[in-house]
Amino acid sequence: NLIKLTRNKNLYLKLEKDETFSERLIFFFFHFALFMKHFKKTTPSKNLQELFDFVIKQIELSIREIGYGDVSINKKMKEFINLLYSIIETLESSDLNNNEKQLNIFRKYLNTDKNLDFYVKYFNKYITFLRKNTLNNFTKDIINLNF
Repeated sequence: NLIKLTRNKNLYLKLEKDETFSERLIFFFFHFALFMKHFKKTTPSKNLQELFDFVIKQIELSIREIGYGDVSINKKMKEFINLLYSIIETLESSDLNNNEKQLNIFRKYLNTDKNLDFYVKYFNKYITFLRKNTLNNFTKDIINLNF
């Protein structure tokens, strides 16, 4: 379901960039980091660690499927994991109720000044969506995502 959220075409149309693996991964990292931040209070850390490990393995498999060589895979994985940790740390330490701080976060990670208000609104709606749903809901197929 996090992948379904990441495939939202509006995320890329508003970015006004091509939809690339790296761009999709950045949006996935935002969804995943907010997901982890929200559910860490109610979910055993062992379960979240298993989910985190699974996600990292899937990223590596995706990089392999793209066709990178073994040396490139290690380099890309290091870059992507550092990016994920950076996003997690930034979101953990930031006041997500402050729109100006959110704008700065998106400016930094999306490397653009275009349509940043859209991303602030989108991810605020996503945070509200997380609050209204349980972890169990994410294990089921989400039919309609209206945010």
